[in-house]
Amino acid sequence: MNIHRTALTLALAALLPLHASAQTAPTTAEVLANAPADAWRSPDPAHTLYLELPAGRVVIELAPDFAPEHARNIVTLAHNRYWDGLSILRSQDNYVVQWGDANAGSDQARPLAPAKSKLPAEFDRSADGLPFTALADGDVYAPQVGWSQGFPVGHDPATGRIWLTHCYGMVGAGRDAAADSSNGAELYVVIGHAPRHLDRNITVVGRVLDGMQWLSTLPRGTGALGFYEQPEQRLAIPRLRLASDVPAAERSALQVMRTDSASFAQLIEARRNRREDWFISPVGHVELCNVPIPVRASP
Repeated sequence: MNIHRTALTLALAALLPLHASAQTAPTTAEVLANAPADAWRSPDPAHTLYLELPAGRVVIELAPDFAPEHARNIVTLAHNRYWDGLSILRSQDNYVVQWGDANAGSDQARPLAPAKSKLPAEFDRSADGLPFTALADGDVYAPQVGWSQGFPVGHDPATGRIWLTHCYGMVGAGRDAAADSSNGAELYVVIGHAPRHLDRNITVVGRVLDGMQWLSTLPRGTGALGFYEQPEQRLAIPRLRLASDVPAAERSALQVMRTDSASFAQLIEARRNRREDWFISPVGHVELCNVPIPVRASP
């Protein structure tokens, strides 16, 4: 197995004792204020989606290295304006918001072509060749957790497998009972407490970088699993575009903190030991999904 690790990752495995760590770690605000330019990256417009809603834009970064077939299909669907005029179908409290074709599976379903109607399940992949920043605190759902390429991940050193995890804001591809029944046409985003029991059971395709408020505040569906019971309850999607299909002047100028940077290693420690004045007892531990990956407007 050949997971690329930086000295930062190795250092995290030998963290200072709690009292020393709490005294020396910067706050989250200090980490962000002092992060150098090379601690940030710009998302690839060819793998970034703009879900345009009446209230505002939701920016989604795809993860083609983790779900290449799904990412390719989603790019094709977006480029061909598949979602324009479809709707948000489901808003389940403390769980997910889901969108797609209300007529999927019927004679009235919108055609997917030239995108594929069937894809292999992409629940995990080999960790070979991927950067990995480990979290020292352990996890209930995976032998090891951390971050890779700007996404929260689980990792099993024994098998050499790695996978995207269901943290807040992560985007997945809905499926039926069969493992290979997703194609990226029906997507959901986590809007509540991380449903980590879904890890390695559904293909996760990316995460929301900006605009979560437009999804997390939608009226909750009253039907089973939060589906809207009446068509008029659904929120129409005016359009969903690839960033690369949008004129440069109209794109969202965002940067994401590199999860293999020294600044992100400091951020992890800042979240493990909260030094802001409000906190009385820094706990010295943190869960994977409680370390937000910072996103900022491009300077």
